[in-house]
Amino acid sequence: MKTNYKKLTFARPNYYQGVLQLRDINDEISSFVLNQIRKNGTVAITKTVKLANGVDLYLTSQKFIRTLGKKLKDSYGGGLKISSKLHTRKQGKDLYRINVLFRLPKYKKGDIVSVRGDKVKLTNVGNRIFGKNLKTGRKITIRSSDLNRD
Repeated sequence: MKTNYKKLTFARPNYYQGVLQLRDINDEISSFVLNQIRKNGTVAITKTVKLANGVDLYLTSQKFIRTLGKKLKDSYGGGLKISSKLHTRKQGKDLYRINVLFRLPKYKKGDIVSVRGDKVKLTNVGNRIFGKNLKTGRKITIRSSDLNRD
């Protein structure tokens, strides 16, 4: 991944409302995320942490992070987890920071895989995986541990 997130870095490096965690992504998804941040204009990246299997982007808008996570899931499939954590109390109100984890799956909708010896066409790949047995025509729910690509 050769994407340069530094170009959109904000001047206040300690301020952020949430973290967009991108895992197992490709350059197309990196470009999509950067274009969405540029198009918004009011959101900035305050910190970038590169990891072995992805990147964490610290952003200045919780609403934008949630919306972007949902756009990624709708456009590319994959798993999306949204969690929040109490950061502080200010003037009697609880202030939260959120984490949105997007993980691109190894498989995509339409792939033909082997599940316990049967050929299955994947119909939905996300937090849960569904497929259709090509031999019997039955719809099944698949555990990721049962998947083998043919």
